[in-house]
Amino acid sequence: MDTLKNKVVLVVGGGSGIGLGIGVAFAREGCRVVLSARTASSLEAAKKLPEVGARLLTKTCDAANRGQLAELVTWVEANAGPIDVLVYAAGVNIPKRTFAEIDPAEFDRVMATNATGAFNSIHAVLPGMRSRKAGRIFNVVSLGGVRVLQLAGLPYTASKFGQAAIGTFANLETLADGVSVTNVHPGETETPLVDKRPVPPSAEQRARMLKPEDIAALVVAVAKLPPRATVPEIVITPRHMPLN
Repeated sequence: MDTLKNKVVLVVGGGSGIGLGIGVAFAREGCRVVLSARTASSLEAAKKLPEVGARLLTKTCDAANRGQLAELVTWVEANAGPIDVLVYAAGVNIPKRTFAEIDPAEFDRVMATNATGAFNSIHAVLPGMRSRKAGRIFNVVSLGGVRVLQLAGLPYTASKFGQAAIGTFANLETLADGVSVTNVHPGETETPLVDKRPVPPSAEQRARMLKPEDIAALVVAVAKLPPRATVPEIVITPRHMPLN
């Protein structure tokens, strides 16, 4: 898939942050991009972006809802075509994220979006990709899915380890079918998610973080690789938090 023009790309969690950045990058490559998100307002804002906004297709969907996700995939195939690339970038976190203060219902909510949502999305697109013997899936996880980070919190790291396992298993299972799954593990990235920290970062801290376009450039580069190449996982971090 070294040329991306007219490829159909579905970005689940594409209303803001990393998902939106990746969607915009694929649109600039000439892809037919569909963004989905839970909130209609974020998708409406995306369609107003300069250069690419008018070409984006959008549809609301809660990735944790298996029925909605199946309906989304059917809608994309009817309105854009068979899905060549899936990007799962939906993710949530909460301010109260330790054993001492967490509401167990909030733990379930984070797990449902970050881990179960990834399963629902991958499960929904795999039959079509397998039948065509082609497809790339980008599972946007986190550095918190590689290392347990107190900063990220209990539910987030637990869900991200689960999400990473889902992507790794899918890659091992489907490589022989022509499908490749890449787990993408970004470190601190300036997105709306960092506002959910118990203490939101300062402007100085935000300036040191990755930007969504950094992760997007990496994803597009992998998507351009020939089908013989698979990249099981990538870690990308800002300079102040190298993986060690």
